[in-house]
Amino acid sequence: MTKRSIITLSLAMLALGACGQRADIEPLANASLPTAPFGSEVKPEAEQLLELETLAAPERSVELRRRSEEREDDPFDLPPE
Repeated sequence: MTKRSIITLSLAMLALGACGQRADIEPLANASLPTAPFGSEVKPEAEQLLELETLAAPERSVELRRRSEEREDDPFDLPPE
């Protein structure tokens, strides 16, 4: 790598590093939060709106494979027509 490309790369890394969040997310002044969901009388707070649902962030399985295993037949693995 040349000296010029190293300098350019390091400047790009510094610029991307400066893009990080520095404070909590808050609604803008004089802006209202979304209305209550249909069927609910309680309007959710900002913190509740930022929480992920279980389906949006499922728990990971940490089960490791100890040995290779034969795959089961997949009825949806069809050849192209």
